[in-house]
Amino acid sequence: MINNPILKGFHPDPCICRSGEDYYIATSTFEWFPGVRIFHSRDLKNWRLASMPLNTTDVLDMKGNPDSGGIWAPALSYADGKFWLFYTDVKVIDAPWKNGRNFLVTAPSIEGPWSEPIPMGNGGFDPSMFHADDGKKYYVYRLWGPRNHTDPINKIVIQEFDPISKTLQKERKTIFEGTERKYTEAPHIYKKDGYYYLLTAEGGTSFEHAVTVARSKDLFGPYDVSPNGPLITTWHTPTNPLQKAGHGSLVETQNGEWFITYLASRPLRFPNRPLLARWGRGACPMGRETAIDRIEWVDGWPTVVGGPHAKLQIPDADLPECDWGITEDFMDNFDGEKLDDNWQTLRIPFSDKLGSLSANPGHLRLYGNDSLLSLFEQSTVATRWRHHNFTAETKMAFKPENFQQSAGICCYYNTSNWTYCLVDFDEELNKRCLRLIQVDKQVASFHYYDNNQIVIPDDVENIWLKVDVKGLEYFYSYSFDGNLWKQFDKSFESWKISDDYIDGRGFFTGAFIGLHCEDISGDGCFADFSDFEYLSKE
Repeated sequence: MINNPILKGFHPDPCICRSGEDYYIATSTFEWFPGVRIFHSRDLKNWRLASMPLNTTDVLDMKGNPDSGGIWAPALSYADGKFWLFYTDVKVIDAPWKNGRNFLVTAPSIEGPWSEPIPMGNGGFDPSMFHADDGKKYYVYRLWGPRNHTDPINKIVIQEFDPISKTLQKERKTIFEGTERKYTEAPHIYKKDGYYYLLTAEGGTSFEHAVTVARSKDLFGPYDVSPNGPLITTWHTPTNPLQKAGHGSLVETQNGEWFITYLASRPLRFPNRPLLARWGRGACPMGRETAIDRIEWVDGWPTVVGGPHAKLQIPDADLPECDWGITEDFMDNFDGEKLDDNWQTLRIPFSDKLGSLSANPGHLRLYGNDSLLSLFEQSTVATRWRHHNFTAETKMAFKPENFQQSAGICCYYNTSNWTYCLVDFDEELNKRCLRLIQVDKQVASFHYYDNNQIVIPDDVENIWLKVDVKGLEYFYSYSFDGNLWKQFDKSFESWKISDDYIDGRGFFTGAFIGLHCEDISGDGCFADFSDFEYLSKE
């Protein structure tokens, strides 16, 4: 059986394609760098990270991008002997309307080399490419721009693309205006048995989310909506352990089987909270993940086998199993020449300004930069929450010299919502101290700063820091010898670092556990981290 999600933790907006016997899924990364994560499988069951193509500032400059800006909904396809990857780099969110830039890159192999980005206009988002039988290329996307939000634009438009001149024709044609669910986006077109099938996401990327399918005998429409209703959704199954199902893409195997990949979330449930109450369906710290289901064709329409709802398990594909040996736990001794691919940074690449793996071999050295509030240059290296119950710990050596220098571990959603277990310097005591800080919708609270300060003995060089996530809450702990642990009295709510808790127009990522070092004094400092472990408790 294939277990869902197939990509655990924040991996939204999956777009699947096949090249021969190989399958690839591209997922959104938003403000996390490198941009776009592409996974590889040969059996649709076991997946490994194969590429993060937007890995330099020459192709992706996100410094200053807003929370939940950056890379939206990459669309990956394979045609003419190469991979085609579209993406949107969103620069403005919390404004009268959003604004972003669309690009295309291509490569002969999923590992690259990837071409220079080709600008594809700024007038829409969720772009994809339809490769026609006659060799023509068509650019399909959701329109956006200045428009009253009480009358949102739900138009899917198409433009012909010239791959020789790498330009778009100016003529745009609207091919679909959605259904009553609205928020029509994420278009993908497929051709089968003389019909063009248009998949779109609708309902907004929360619990009302859905995949709509429509078809036409003509690429330019009109498109008729399936009489069967949404292809997949969980709005009608409020107790389903997978929620928010939507944003799908199709693939046909070499054996003629069809599958859909889509995003879904695993909510934490609140005891005794009515389903119709706020957060009645729960909250999703891991954000939107990637799931898969089987497709069968009934009367010329794609339908999800077993019903249009998300499922925790589906039967295996008729493909030889290919187990990459990937485990859900993650250990890192920082003894490689580059950061492990489980780590990502915020908005900017890992560089000599942020840190080093060679300055102290076997350690990740982070240099102090901006605070966790910053949209610019944070020295934060983080990995995704992938479970509702897990433990993550690390060993750190750090010698701050003023109160504006700190280092430690954090549980992070965005610049406005995080907690931080840190070591800093108390200038009145002339000692290092352990603290906790929470920023909750931009409101800061400080713990262990007054009479209950935890002073670090002068002869202690290494400090072990740990977070235990236990469903709806999590706790930080510390140790001065790696054996005797002491848990902070203060606990935090896991559900507060979720899409569902965040207010505003940007709530598209997920919770991370991060290693962080900051210095806003400008005096210069660094912290050395080693022996990181992420261990599932499920």
